[in-house]
Amino acid sequence: MAVNPTGADMKAFLAADPDQPIVMLNLLRFAEGGAERYDEYLAHFTPYAEQVGATVLYFGHGADPIVAEQGQAWDAVLLVSYPSRRAFSDMVRDPGYQSGTHLRTEAVVEAVLQPTVPR
Repeated sequence: MAVNPTGADMKAFLAADPDQPIVMLNLLRFAEGGAERYDEYLAHFTPYAEQVGATVLYFGHGADPIVAEQGQAWDAVLLVSYPSRRAFSDMVRDPGYQSGTHLRTEAVVEAVLQPTVPR
């Protein structure tokens, strides 16, 4: 299951339009005890996000879905606004940020990271 972006993923992400503002949709499925671990990750993530001008717009835990196939429900949703794709890339390349990414990796068994743009 996908959890973290690869180098190729990030290269393609930046190639699309490095200066384009985005809202990153995070769909998260937690490991056992992962919700608490993810809270630790968010505490680590927030200062690095703020340094690049990002803002957490919403973080919430998933309730029982109204429309979904078996196994399609997500444990949590996180929406983060970034001033540009480059800002996201700069954050994830920061060594200080990287020092805490293990918290996210330990918390999550499956994730979707999808940049969104206004329509």
